[in-house]
Amino acid sequence: MDHQHFKLYKPDGYLSQLINNSRKRKNKKLVSSLYDFPMGAMCVGRLDEASEGLLLLTTDGMLSHYINSSEIEKEYYAQVDGVISSEAVAQLSKGVEITHEGAPYVTKPCHAVLPETSPRFPPRSRRVRDERHGPTSWICITLTEGKFRQVRKMTAAVGFPTLRLVRTRIGRIKTEQMLPGEVTPLKDLRRLIEAIPPSSSSL
Repeated sequence: MDHQHFKLYKPDGYLSQLINNSRKRKNKKLVSSLYDFPMGAMCVGRLDEASEGLLLLTTDGMLSHYINSSEIEKEYYAQVDGVISSEAVAQLSKGVEITHEGAPYVTKPCHAVLPETSPRFPPRSRRVRDERHGPTSWICITLTEGKFRQVRKMTAAVGFPTLRLVRTRIGRIKTEQMLPGEVTPLKDLRRLIEAIPPSSSSL
């Protein structure tokens, strides 16, 4: 069987689902409305409704499982409330305690850095907030795990709640210059995931 693969820049306000089986979410927007994905396609991992950025889709269940594993890095840019401190970045790098499935969980060590300049992302459909409410800052976090709402819980744990969250890279695949809602078919997804290391900029 020849599998099909896609990368999508998921806009904020969409669920990372192709089919909605929940009555409570019957009025929610699904990523399936953005493109005519083939039968059997599935989202590889998820981004929550308010989050944006790179989402992979494939008809290959085994490949989806591999990409979701700890072998593949996922990179996120989080815009947080306040000017995040170097101490908070160090805490995030070492691991912080969050809740997962109702129990305490300490995150694995990760790569957390302050970008030299603020990243330029496409405008959101809804503004994050008015600048009069105080300063914000950005942090780049690269994980090899993906607990539910993990990045948001991590930044909140060190005192800097996430206001905007954008995933920019999965393995070696990057958003590059994609726009919200844009879909690009991919060939040989496994090869692309494991290709040469990305450049220092993931945008």
